[in-house]
Amino acid sequence: MSGSLEGRFIRLELIRVNNLPLPSKRIPAGFYVAINADSKRRWKSAVRVVSSDKSQVLGDIVILSLHEVPELSLEIRVSYELGRMLGNGEVVAKFELSWDELLDRGDEPFDIYFPSIDGDDSSLTLRAAADSALFDSMVESEIARETDAGHELFATYVTSKTVSHLNNAMQHFQSVLDRCPVGHPDRAGALTNLAWAHLEGYIQNDLQDIDSVTSLFREALALRPQGHPDHPLSIYHLVEALIWHYSKDPTTAYMHESAQLCCKLLPLCPEGTYLRGIAAGGVNYVIRACNNLPIDTSDEGIHIRRVILELCPLGNEHRPIALHMLGWALRSRFKQWGSIDDLDESIQRGREAISLSFGGHSEHDAYLNNLALSLLTRFNHQGDYNDLNEAISLHEEALRLCPVGHQYRDFTLDNLGNALFTRFNQRSDVNDINRAISLQREALTLRPPGHPFRDYTLNNLAIALKYRYDELDVSEDLDEAIDLYRDSLQLKPHGHPFRHQTLYNLSSALSSRFTHYSYSKLREAYTSRYRIQHDPTDLSLAMENFRMASRHPTQGYPERILEAIEWVRESELCQHVSALEAYQMCLDLFNNHVMMRSSIISRREAATAFYGARSLPVDAASCAIRRDDLRRAVELLEQGRGQQWSLASRFKTPIEDLESENPNLAHRFSELSKCLSEAQGSTVSTDRAAAERAETQYRRLQAQWETVVAEIRNIKGFSRFLLPPSYEDLQAAARHGPVIILIASQYSCGAIIVPTSGEPLHVPLPSIALTDLTTLKDRFARAIRQSCRMKPGESRKDFIVLLRTVWEAIMLPIVNVLEHVLELKHQSRIWLCPTAAFTSIPLHAAHPFQTRPDRSKEPCLEDLYICSYTPTLSALIRSRQMMKKRVRPSFVAIGQGQPRAGKSKELLAIDSEIELVRKLVPETINRTTISGDAATRAGALQGLEENTWVHLACHGKQDREQPYNSHFVMKDQPITLLDIMEKDIPHAEFAFLSACHTTVGDEETPDKVIHLAAGLQFSGFKSVIGTLWEVDDAVAKHVVKAFYENLFKDLEMKVPLEQRMVFIHVESPAIHSMFRVLVAKSSQANAVPQEKAARRSSEPSIVMIPMSSTARPVVESNMRYNVMYRKDYAAPSLQPLSTARIWRSFWKLNADCEDSDYEDNASELKCNFIHGILGSVTSPAARIKYAGIIRT
Repeated sequence: MSGSLEGRFIRLELIRVNNLPLPSKRIPAGFYVAINADSKRRWKSAVRVVSSDKSQVLGDIVILSLHEVPELSLEIRVSYELGRMLGNGEVVAKFELSWDELLDRGDEPFDIYFPSIDGDDSSLTLRAAADSALFDSMVESEIARETDAGHELFATYVTSKTVSHLNNAMQHFQSVLDRCPVGHPDRAGALTNLAWAHLEGYIQNDLQDIDSVTSLFREALALRPQGHPDHPLSIYHLVEALIWHYSKDPTTAYMHESAQLCCKLLPLCPEGTYLRGIAAGGVNYVIRACNNLPIDTSDEGIHIRRVILELCPLGNEHRPIALHMLGWALRSRFKQWGSIDDLDESIQRGREAISLSFGGHSEHDAYLNNLALSLLTRFNHQGDYNDLNEAISLHEEALRLCPVGHQYRDFTLDNLGNALFTRFNQRSDVNDINRAISLQREALTLRPPGHPFRDYTLNNLAIALKYRYDELDVSEDLDEAIDLYRDSLQLKPHGHPFRHQTLYNLSSALSSRFTHYSYSKLREAYTSRYRIQHDPTDLSLAMENFRMASRHPTQGYPERILEAIEWVRESELCQHVSALEAYQMCLDLFNNHVMMRSSIISRREAATAFYGARSLPVDAASCAIRRDDLRRAVELLEQGRGQQWSLASRFKTPIEDLESENPNLAHRFSELSKCLSEAQGSTVSTDRAAAERAETQYRRLQAQWETVVAEIRNIKGFSRFLLPPSYEDLQAAARHGPVIILIASQYSCGAIIVPTSGEPLHVPLPSIALTDLTTLKDRFARAIRQSCRMKPGESRKDFIVLLRTVWEAIMLPIVNVLEHVLELKHQSRIWLCPTAAFTSIPLHAAHPFQTRPDRSKEPCLEDLYICSYTPTLSALIRSRQMMKKRVRPSFVAIGQGQPRAGKSKELLAIDSEIELVRKLVPETINRTTISGDAATRAGALQGLEENTWVHLACHGKQDREQPYNSHFVMKDQPITLLDIMEKDIPHAEFAFLSACHTTVGDEETPDKVIHLAAGLQFSGFKSVIGTLWEVDDAVAKHVVKAFYENLFKDLEMKVPLEQRMVFIHVESPAIHSMFRVLVAKSSQANAVPQEKAARRSSEPSIVMIPMSSTARPVVESNMRYNVMYRKDYAAPSLQPLSTARIWRSFWKLNADCEDSDYEDNASELKCNFIHGILGSVTSPAARIKYAGIIRT
């Protein structure tokens, strides 16, 4: 250009960028054009968002001074921030051009091309003319220069793959981040630059730190919340990092988070932008990855399926598969939780997926199968035949899309076969079962040995063949089914989750090969049709087939019991009149089944082997109550709850009586029972001829056995041999006072009062249900545990609330009937017989905690009646029957505080406790002490057998897996519950078990009736003190001291023991008197006639004494019992001791307690002091009642 340049200008018009180059391949936020005037001045265009095709119309105009700018120096830079920029961005294109070259182009637009990247041509369209110019000053900070250097090095690394450039770039980016502490406006940009360099290095395997990348991007996103111009790009960066994290570590959580971030990202990326196009690729990856995740039926899993569907709007290629997967997940959740809404939505989603996949879609057959499975599931739930027929049609269509050779033909064959099998079960169309078998045979050929799903097809085909055998009685089908089940079982090793199903199916098939068991199939068909059509005839036929199946003589008891349990369930569900008969059948079958077992342990194993059997007794009683048959309710409850002890005593006593009455008949019965048990075990024969012979033999033995039982019942006194006791028999338990049976069933809760004479009375408890009782029991347990950590003076108001609940919801309705219907006098004796959850609630401590208008306290239960407990009515009756023979009393104290090393920890107070007992028992009594090395298993068992009174101090261990192995720890070997039960000690009277866990029952048997204390009672002891919890040996010693001191205190040694054993009654504390001591009153020798004493004979029972810290103040308060006696055998009259003296004695130890704490502590003590029953301890006309300390 000739002439002077001063005062001359060029007008430069920037028209368009074509295919913006991106050397570093990093996603930019935008780009701009810069023209450098000199080292200190630069013109910059506005930052523009990159479009999807990386081309953009500019329309910028700049005036350049030819004098100040010797030549055109132009750069295109990309910015990684739309908001505040950190540095000047990355230079992606640069060129220099002299003014002469520029002006030679004329006035027309022309293109300037940049160096090619990946073969793409990039250019800038512009036009030049003369004009004036304006430049900005350049003020470069150190942070900006470091950032620009990092961008340049990073772009070089991407193109050259030279790791040193990456390292240098990260050093620059790290330096910038170090200069941008928390709160710095450029910190988000610095975090992003460093994180992206890390991510690129990770992708290229030049770095291995993906966790730090994710953390950096998370922090950057937090600094760019919603509304920030760079918020979308920060979301995209985090998604990219999570995707790469998932690619190396396929943890579901990464994809779940990515999906949720993508849902936020897409609405923020306008159509046509470069970010939108790039983000769509990441979203597609996330969609595909999530669709490949296992089905998750949790709320989070379903939520993610919905998120993925949101990412796939109408028209999106992935929408059908997203609908398919959501439908599958919803159907799976329905199977777990049973919400019909899930199943309906699953069908809706399946229909939409099919509607979007016509025209040869590769997954159309899968969508058809999925919808069909959902329809079939809904049919099984609701019974709509339209669903079943549509499911079959869809499976048929899917099969047409899977011709021979198709990759998934085997699945479709199996699915269609199963659907046809289902329709056969409903309509019994033989064509359906024939085709189902044909399809599944073909499926099996497509799943040869080694195929991962071969065992499923083996099992399905076997089931279909078994059902066709049941319908057509073709023995070849049954034989083939058995072979297939065996093959399937071989493919399911021990530990396989479905091995038990195949075992069950195989057992059922083998049983069918032994005998045709059509009753169960008939009742299934009738029950299913009734559920659909609600025809009462079908229901009656179903119940009749239940009845015949449970009575079928050639089936073993387990199969019949299962049928009877199902009968109970269906009859209760349909409210059929046969429900009570079904319960009776269940209990009778249980008795007969358990009776066949040769040992106590095997009988328990047989009784606990059936799911849902534990609640049968209380449910049966509830059913009888609902049918106004209270006598039957008492009989059924007693039959079920007392089964283990009743059966044990049945083999122990009746057979012995029978042997003395008719030895020949007794021998025949024993032999036939044994043969029947063995024959029943041989019914699973695989040889058809042998099975037929076994069936014949079984029927012959069964007939002979029933004949012998009938003969036995014809003998006088044996009319109810092997039959449960009748109500008339059981009413004997109420001879000395009514027995109150508290029934806790899933169907209803209530009480039955068995009076001394007359009909039983029902007391509904409408305000409480089984779930409420469970909650109440748990609340008591928590309150007791908390109270053990509390000081005596601390408030215990929670006990008042709980005991008031027990009074108002449970005991008050019962008391109203006792007072106003039976007109039972106050201070009469009553027996509580709790069941199920009632057994863990302190019923005796029920209290209203109310004040009358005259400011006196409302009486509690123990103010009104003397409460006793009994586990069953039969236990009370049996103990009275065992009191026929009496011998001179003798006493043995057995203590073992130092068991063999490794058996249990040492109990330091045992020896001193045994010595204390020895001192407290008068010398005139025949007493023995067994302790130390002498306290072995054999020595202790001998002591139990030879003495009427036993004090046992040692470790007590409850075996929750096998309660008969619960034991007392001795020096060498333990004394188990089984050892005790095998002993017959008819002269035994009383046992004090100063050991842990002696009344903790078996969780599996009805109402936890199997424990150490009950075993001692069964073996002959009339009364037992036991423990529910662990016992502190020092506290136990205090209780023992208080008990024996007051038992023998102030008595002349010349008085026989049987006359010293008088009432000691420590009543539970009332609100106005902590507890009352009822004692024998010294009066004239003949005040009560001798003949009345016999009618007041002692009552056997169990007292539970768990020790807790709350017991200690009572023991240590040095309470004085006014114990007196009579010279004759008459039962003493009762007189209350001054409660004020006892109260002062107790609170003397707690002087710092305020009066306001009185009721709170009283309520706790009421729970911890059982209103006692020790019943009859020994000898004519004398008995002890002791208030044990119970921690419920």
